[in-house]
This record gives sequence, C-alpha cells and structure tokens, in this order.
Amino acid sequence: MTTLKTVSLLACGLACASLLSTTLRAASAGAEAFVGRWALTLPSAAGWLDVKAAGGGYEGSLLWGGGSVLPQTSVTIADGGLTMMKVRDIPAGGKKGKGKTTEAMQLTDTLTARVVGDTMTGTRKIARATGGFDDVAFTGKRSPALPPRPDLKKVKFGEPIALLNGRDLTGWKAKEANLKNAWSIEGGVLANRPPAHVEGQARVRTANLRTDREFEDFNLKLEVNVPGGSNSGVYLRGIYEIQVFDSFGKALDSHNMGALYSRITPSVAAEKAAGEWQTMDITLVNRHVTVVLNGKTIIDNQPVLGCTGGAMTSDESKPGPLFLQGDHGAVSYRNIVLRPVVK
Repeated sequence: MTTLKTVSLLACGLACASLLSTTLRAASAGAEAFVGRWALTLPSAAGWLDVKAAGGGYEGSLLWGGGSVLPQTSVTIADGGLTMMKVRDIPAGGKKGKGKTTEAMQLTDTLTARVVGDTMTGTRKIARATGGFDDVAFTGKRSPALPPRPDLKKVKFGEPIALLNGRDLTGWKAKEANLKNAWSIEGGVLANRPPAHVEGQARVRTANLRTDREFEDFNLKLEVNVPGGSNSGVYLRGIYEIQVFDSFGKALDSHNMGALYSRITPSVAAEKAAGEWQTMDITLVNRHVTVVLNGKTIIDNQPVLGCTGGAMTSDESKPGPLFLQGDHGAVSYRNIVLRPVVK
C-alpha cells in the first residue's frame, strides 16, 4: 500500500522533474527557436522583432515602440540565448538628454532574450549619451504564419459607414487623454490645428484621434489635405500606419505618402503637392494591404509583416479602431467612409 508520504514525494518528484525539463529546454533552445517574426510587448508600447538565418549566421530587424523598423548591427545565438546589438551614430549637436552633444559619438544598445515554446522574454539595454544604460524588459509572442494572399474579387464588403458627420466629433475621441486635443470640425472638415512650434522651446504634443468603434478587415476611403512640411498618418485597426506626409517630388521611400510606414515602399509616386486634397482607397484583408492614392495603385495586396511604429498593440489578431495621427503637425480629413468585410 502506497503511503501518503510516498505519494507526496512522488508528486513532488514529477513536478520538480517537469520544472527542470522546462528550465533545460529554455536554457538549451536551439537557434531555430529564435528564427521568425515576434510581436513584442514593451512598457506602454508595441514592438516587433524579426530574426533570419543568413550567410551562415543571423540577421535581425527591430521595431522598438515608435519610429521605423531598423536592421541590427549584429545578431548571435549561443548557449540558448539571443543577443542583438545596434550601434547608433550620434552626430555632433545631436540630442544628449535635455542638451546636445558637442562631438560625434557612438552608442551601442544590446538586446538579450530567451525562448520557451512560442514565448520570448528579454531585456534591452539602451545606452544613454550621458553615460550608463536604461534596462527595459519585454516579452514576445511568435507571430502566426501569414494567411494566403486574398482574392479581393471574392471579398464581400458590407454597407458603407460614414465616420464623420460634418458637425462635431461624435464617434471619435482623443487617443491620449493626458494631451491637448487640437482636433475640431471646421466647415464640415475634420481639422487638426496644433500650436505653432516656438523656436528654442519644447514642442507641444497634441493628441491622436481615434474612433469609438473597432473594426477587423475593411475597405476605407477618405480625402486628406496635408500642408507643406507636415505629417500625419492613418492607423488601420490601431496597428498599421498608412503614411500621410508632404513628400511630393521626393524619391520613392517607405516613409512617403501612402506607404505602409517603414515597411512597404509605394511602387510609384502618386502624391500631389502640399495643400491639395488627395484621395486614399485602402483595403486591409487577411493581413494584406492595398493602397490606391489619387487613383493609382501604389501598394497591391502586399503582406503586412507586423505592426508599425506607434501601434496601440502588436497583436494582429485583434480588432481595433481607426486612428489619425495628430502629434506631428496640421492636417485635414473629410469624407471618411469604411466598409467592413462581411464574413
């Protein structure tokens, strides 16, 4: 007859063995465990990581909160861990805390991570120009495989939803409650009018504007007017930014008007000059995006590999709001109409 003590010891042994097995798997994760795309959760921000085998070694790209997806300087996988380093060149006169550098310098940020199954945990040491590092912990989930390229001719869309009533901001709200809201309706047009920047003073950040409603896949049509030198963006489901920018006359770039910001470069320059009304026709289906700018297809049903800078979340499986970037400059929108995909 098995005694209670024997059962307890057996249970403890099984539990301890399971814990040891999990620990050993984490410590000895092979290089293949790190290869792939990862949706990152940072403190109060979203990020993205891509690790690829290349040339007998590894390459990595990282999106850390805002900004662009950036290639990393070096990537190594050894002893069950991932190490990625990014060397940043800071020019003389560049930012150094609240002041500026007096001479050029190089700073190195280092990301380290481990993987158990489809979960990543790690820390990024971000170098400060004033000396020392900021240690930022993060977690990650392996991104699911991309769905097949959809046949847009077979996709059914529902009834159009007019998102602007031309009178007030009903159906919209400031995305950041702690920031000044510079959005209003002017003559039936949705306008963002942030305070003018005063040279020598800190720039006043103003709120982005989001819909109350959340959406999954859809077709979106709108008109936008961006002044000279200004910048905005249209975030699909709060995850993917279609760039709005005065890029008329510039060489093709993934940061130009109509681009999927920092990810997909327009195939042709179709933007108009600053101050002119421009049309956007955007379709998002099964993590593939199509953008028609001023009647020209500039992104044709291309896969979206992950969130863009400033995303509300890195989880691409969730519905989300439409939000308009308002913290970069003046911009106007009108005739915003969305047709959801009917499943």
